[in-house]
Amino acid sequence: MKYVFALAVAAVTLWSFYVPDAVGFQHPELARIFFWHFPCPILASVLLIAGGWFSWKYTKTNDLVWDVRAVAMMELGYLFCLMTMATGIMFSQVQWGAWWQNDPRQTSFLMVLLIYAAYFGLRGAIHDENRRASNSGVYALAALLPVLFLIFVFPRLPQIQSFHPSDSIMKGQIKGGYAYVVISVLVLVSWLTAWLYRIRVRTGLLELKLEDRNNGSRLETNSGDPAGSTVVRPVRVPRES
Repeated sequence: MKYVFALAVAAVTLWSFYVPDAVGFQHPELARIFFWHFPCPILASVLLIAGGWFSWKYTKTNDLVWDVRAVAMMELGYLFCLMTMATGIMFSQVQWGAWWQNDPRQTSFLMVLLIYAAYFGLRGAIHDENRRASNSGVYALAALLPVLFLIFVFPRLPQIQSFHPSDSIMKGQIKGGYAYVVISVLVLVSWLTAWLYRIRVRTGLLELKLEDRNNGSRLETNSGDPAGSTVVRPVRVPRES
């Protein structure tokens, strides 16, 4: 399966250089950044919503497995937020001549990045795993509504003026080879994301088992082994003559 994925990525990447240059861009050949920019905010939104859902499941069950799944979603979602910003900044320079335009979509996604940076800061500040899962789960739920507003509502308000062409996708203005490449990249990146999610969850569950095993070993040592509570002090032994 890995070889199939690698071949598909190579084929789509090669295909992306053979599609005709986009019309209406200052540097049409560089508009191919869009192929990789477009899937990033879509996947980021899906992953962050799923992370909020898993956080809610943890608050209902107190099962750390849900926390592991939530963290995996949040980490991948944050990664795609960063990729959205990086590719968006490059696209801004290519198309509009400035790295940062104070565009409402740029600003709103920057705020999303800051909100979820605080999420990971909160998790890093709490050492007890149950408190960490509980507090970060509540934070993820509280952050979900403003994040959805910043991503889906704020940039589309009538009074908001944006450089982003809002109707390119909704009105089907991306056609032909460009549309096929965009869809192919979205499918491949989604495939890669699902694979990374499974690996991250598997790793998190192994960490939980290892921590439980270590806690159990410490409890057995402290309660069942009298030598576990014995204090040993160094004693100087006289040298034989």
